[in-house]
Amino acid sequence: MDMWYTEKHSKNVGITLRVTRTLFSGKSEFQQLDIVDTPEYGRMMLLDGLVMCTERDEFVYHDMIAHPALFVHPAPKQVLVIGGGDGGSIREIVRHPEVELATLCEIDGLVVRKSVEHLPTLAGAIDGSHPKVKLHIDDGLAYIREHQNAFDVILVDSTDPIGPAVGLFEEDFYRLVFGALKEDGIMVAQSESPFYHAQIQRDMFRNLRAVFPIVEMYQAFIPTYPSGLWSFAFASKKYHPVRDFDRERAAKRDFHTKYYNEDLHLGAFMLPTFARENIAD
Repeated sequence: MDMWYTEKHSKNVGITLRVTRTLFSGKSEFQQLDIVDTPEYGRMMLLDGLVMCTERDEFVYHDMIAHPALFVHPAPKQVLVIGGGDGGSIREIVRHPEVELATLCEIDGLVVRKSVEHLPTLAGAIDGSHPKVKLHIDDGLAYIREHQNAFDVILVDSTDPIGPAVGLFEEDFYRLVFGALKEDGIMVAQSESPFYHAQIQRDMFRNLRAVFPIVEMYQAFIPTYPSGLWSFAFASKKYHPVRDFDRERAAKRDFHTKYYNEDLHLGAFMLPTFARENIAD
């Protein structure tokens, strides 16, 4: 008998994938974690029944949450990831030679442990062996309260605004992030689907603009995420994501990226009209 996983993206729409086996299923004090195998997308991680990543298309998300900020900031030496317990964001960050320390602050240690065990292509940099990586199992809000003016770039690699991630979409959190960044720091956060999460986006960008002088949205195509069209928020104290983009450094990068490139960086900030109008100031 075939097993199928279905995620509902709205009351009337969803995505379904055939599952061949379950590698892990368990509950932490924060959320339900499942890691399953699929013939089409390889291993897939679910949190509270929602797709977080798959082996086949995770490169899109992790390229796009990490590289735009790191190629805009001229010296991204200290980088913090809040969330991101699968390790994919850290994997991309440490490929940048300018980065001296990449800190992962993930609230759920079970996600980290099971990612290292079952998703080694994502979690290879958070298994304790990488010299540039420091791991903290902690609440991101508590961590940044204690680390003010410490980071060049902060990536908020969170789940949807449910459960432990609710506070990561609020103005008070963005003020803490602002304080944890150095005077020219940049924050990037995943900002949901323009098709299915318009109200979340309006609230999020309003909260960001109350704190940061520069706030822009950019987009990427992620097949297993709701609608396939996904977005990210770029919030900065000083640098604009297009005007201050170091195109030459990006073009001369000494590592391969499967999705991100210097042309796509600029195009990603050119939004469809409906998405631009939804978050208009």
